[in-house]
Amino acid sequence: MPRLTATVPLFREKMMTDNKLSHSFGDLITVCLSLFLFAFGIDHANGADYQIATFAADVTIPIGHRCMGILPTKAKEILDPLEARGFVLIGPDQPVVLVAVDWCEIRNGAYDQWRDSIAKAAGTTRERVMVCSLHQHDAPVCDQEAQLLLDDVGMHNELYDREFHSECLKRIAAAVSDAMTETTPVTHIGLGQAMVEKIASSRRVVLENGTITYNRYSASGGNEFHANAPDGPVDPALRTITFFNGNHPVAMLHSYAVHPMSFYGRGGVSSDFVGLARRRMQREHPHAFQVYVSGCSGDVTAGKYNDATPASRQQLTQRLFMAMEASWKNTKRVSLERATFRNSTYDLPFHEADEFRAENLNKVLKDSTAKEGDRILAAMSLSSLQRKSRKQPLELPCLDLGAAQIVLFPGETFVGYQLMAQQMRPDSFVMSIGYGECWPGYVPTKQAFDEKFNHDWRWVGRGSEKILKQAMQDVLLPAE
Repeated sequence: MPRLTATVPLFREKMMTDNKLSHSFGDLITVCLSLFLFAFGIDHANGADYQIATFAADVTIPIGHRCMGILPTKAKEILDPLEARGFVLIGPDQPVVLVAVDWCEIRNGAYDQWRDSIAKAAGTTRERVMVCSLHQHDAPVCDQEAQLLLDDVGMHNELYDREFHSECLKRIAAAVSDAMTETTPVTHIGLGQAMVEKIASSRRVVLENGTITYNRYSASGGNEFHANAPDGPVDPALRTITFFNGNHPVAMLHSYAVHPMSFYGRGGVSSDFVGLARRRMQREHPHAFQVYVSGCSGDVTAGKYNDATPASRQQLTQRLFMAMEASWKNTKRVSLERATFRNSTYDLPFHEADEFRAENLNKVLKDSTAKEGDRILAAMSLSSLQRKSRKQPLELPCLDLGAAQIVLFPGETFVGYQLMAQQMRPDSFVMSIGYGECWPGYVPTKQAFDEKFNHDWRWVGRGSEKILKQAMQDVLLPAE
């Protein structure tokens, strides 16, 4: 349907030339076609301030590839394909790209490779490419420097297959390049949200003796205590931003804050219930390109409502799909008058424990008798230390659409940051996305640090909240 915006003037010109139609008859054709386009809500003006290009590429890992970086059971079968899906927003300034990848994490040099490849294809700069992972666990973790360190100790392709990764970069760059040749005008954005029923629950629970624990993991629904404990602090809303050409929805971006796992680690590669819900939404709305992103959900899982059975995966898929449909039905259109990109750079402190010191990490990495997972984690830690030594900062990019802001957070940022972002802009529609540059792993709030949250997937230390909160203010608060 959007292709009519380019073909209608050419069709009219050819008809008038080949058949030597009179000017009056040509004008009649123009009026009729214009009325047709108006009826379908399509803006055929060539001078639109903003255009959008949508793209997708298959990034399914091969059989035998490791998942989640350290899972002992590698890929045995492909339950459903993995995709990278996104859009390029083109306007008066350089293009801005957002892409969501059905992978667990993309970190350090691999993250830069993704942004550089896409930036070149889209004709923009690295900082204006917003790459995020969905973070489902039956999918890869990619960290270039970590794999190079593993190569040095004979653990080739143990974190990820670098040749496969390079092929994925070629595919996504080609998809972006192709998309740039077929853009559609964007005249409006739509803002919608809906409450999600029985999916998200906080990992934080208070035990019967008053002790606070963060151990309500993704498959805790089979445990009576965790199933009966309150939901805890979550963001219950799924948010949708729709890009319109007139009345016609061109692309929908959905965001919800939850760890996207029903069950994992059995060797079945999958985009899990979030990817399955997105695909169902695509089938139901084939004329609008569907993208799903995970919100800030380091401390939010489906644990209370999930017992790790295939039936639970189906239930979670249905609940999320119903929320997407409701959010779409609740959507209100507003004109897109401006799109501004802002970016704040900052650095977070590294994990304070002795086992995260370089000399101790190197001992584990080089110890052939150590557990395979421990050696991989050591390589990932050393990769991030190398990044800090070369003083490469983290980034907090924000695409400001006037009535809405899209902010991309690093790693497994806790949901508290998403709630903070909304509090900073109570006048606006703030969509927070997690799992951007993933080297920090868990990014707890100060409260979680005070409650002694710890995990071997946490690479940042105390003081992170104050630093990240300042970066949030830099990109979210309007200039005075």
